[in-house]
Parts: sequence; C-alpha cells; structure tokens
Amino acid sequence: MHDSADEDQRPSDSRLVPRFADIATFMRLPLVRDPKEIDIAIVGAPCDLGAGNRAGARHGPRAIREMSSLVRRVHPVSHVAPYDLCRVADLGDSPVNQNDLMDSLDRMERFFAEVHAGGAVPLTAGGGHLITLPIMRAIADRSEPLGMVHFDAHSDTNDVYQGNVRYNNGTPFRRAVEEELLDPKRTIQIGIRGTLYSADELEYPTGVGMRVITIEEFHELGVEAVIAEALRIVGGGPCYVSFDIDAIDPCYAPATGTPEIGGLTSFESQQLIRGLDGLNIVGADLVEVAPPYDCANITSHLAASLMFELLCVLAPAVARR
Repeated sequence: MHDSADEDQRPSDSRLVPRFADIATFMRLPLVRDPKEIDIAIVGAPCDLGAGNRAGARHGPRAIREMSSLVRRVHPVSHVAPYDLCRVADLGDSPVNQNDLMDSLDRMERFFAEVHAGGAVPLTAGGGHLITLPIMRAIADRSEPLGMVHFDAHSDTNDVYQGNVRYNNGTPFRRAVEEELLDPKRTIQIGIRGTLYSADELEYPTGVGMRVITIEEFHELGVEAVIAEALRIVGGGPCYVSFDIDAIDPCYAPATGTPEIGGLTSFESQQLIRGLDGLNIVGADLVEVAPPYDCANITSHLAASLMFELLCVLAPAVARR
C-alpha cells in the first residue's frame, strides 16, 4: 500500500483527457502486466463456455472497460478514494481457450495464482459465472475456506447438466464447496428467484448451511437487515464477493444470459455493496454481462458502476491488511 500516488498511477482525468479518447482500460487506469507492482488488479475473464442459455458474456470485459470511462475517482457517499488507498491497475485479461472449457479453467487458475502470488487482489469482470471457480482455486486457503456474499437470481449450486456435465455456469458453488474452497456456513446468497428445475432445487445450498435470501424475503427484511445478516454470517474471516448482473431486474440490466423478472433495482444493488464495508474481502467479481443483448449500453454502464462500488469496499479492506 502507499500513502500517496503519482498522477500516472491514477485514472486519467477527464477534465484534461476526454473520456472517449485513448485506449480503453478499466476506470481509465494504467495497464500493467506485473501483479507485484500493484495492490488491486482489475482483470477481465472473457470466458462464457459454461453458458446454459444465451452466450455472449465473453464480450463483457471489453464492454465494461468501455463504459468504465464514465467513472470518476471518489465515491459520492462514502468519499472513499480507492486510488489514494491502494495501487490499482488494469492487468489485462486472463488467458482462455475459446474452444475448450476445461483448458480455460486451468488457464484461468494459473493466471489468478500468479496474480495472488504477486500480492495483488483480483477484482474481475466476467465472463460467465463459472469463472469464479478457478479464481477461488487460485486464492483460497483450504485451511480457512472462503466465506462469500453472492448476489444472483440463481443459487448456482446445481450438480450436473445433460446427464454428466459438472462444470457449467449453474454449478460453480457446489464444486467450490466440494473442493473445500468455500465454507457454506459463511456463505449468503441474496436475490434468488425465478422458476426452478425441481421443487427441491434449493435443498442443497440450505442443506449444507448456506443462507439463501430469496427476493421475496429480501423485500420483507429490507436492505439494512439483509446487510446485517450478511455481516453476521460472513464474520471476520476472508471472504469473496460475487455479483451476477442477473441479480438485478432486467429492466435495468437486460444484457445477461438468463434474465429473471422481479430482481433488485440499481440503487438497491449499490446500497447492498456499500453495506459490505468492513468485511475482510480478498477478491470480488462481477459476471454475466452479455453485451450482444444490451440496449444503449445500459447493462455495461451499470456493471462498470457496480465494479467501482466493489472497488470502494475492496480498497479499504486491502489497505487495512
């Protein structure tokens, strides 16, 4: 960490360089390749080979980069200035194999292991939700599995698809529990909704100890009570934050693989992320933005804004450590 940053370590100032100018990077940050040079690595993971419905999230990182040029330097409510707390940069994209899902998982795991070994904490733009599994493989300490705050329309704890396919956007957190990367008793899932494959579909996450808050319960409890529940469950141990854009109602975020009506609003999503300040966050991602289905870039813009919200709770956590 550093007490102050040179201007060339911070985002370009749009008062001096227009937002539409220069090469697009996350938040208009410098592009670096060595994780040892930074504290927080904003990374793209352009893999959607685990898509069960509409593909296209492989294009998410590029679209989010473009729209993140609108983000300024200081949070409007908390006044957190993440670039004053940590060295932050765009580390480029994780390598993937566009024709081979299992090879892509291996490549991403190796990439994020290098990021972790270099001392940088990843904030990742997906990609499909399966990208979270190789990230967890790379950063989790099996002697103290990760807790997780998970925003999603879907639990993503199914077992198999098409009879024997174990790796899919609907399976990452079941695999993470099985591999002892994720502590289910320190995991909360928020915003779950939509039709189910079977009436007992949510028995697995609740049975292993995950706290599942459906969208109906979210509205019964309210934002503040849900935040308090998340802080209670995750506690002070290392935790990961994973935000699937389909947690948000498709009227705000239409560009996603499996949209579900009746979701969170944009503002509720901001409030929920802001409430995570103080957690021991060791990584975060925002996934499932599929730009081919977008309208006027509204989903990519929302995703870029929520990534800044994540950065503004991640940077204080990194600085405290």
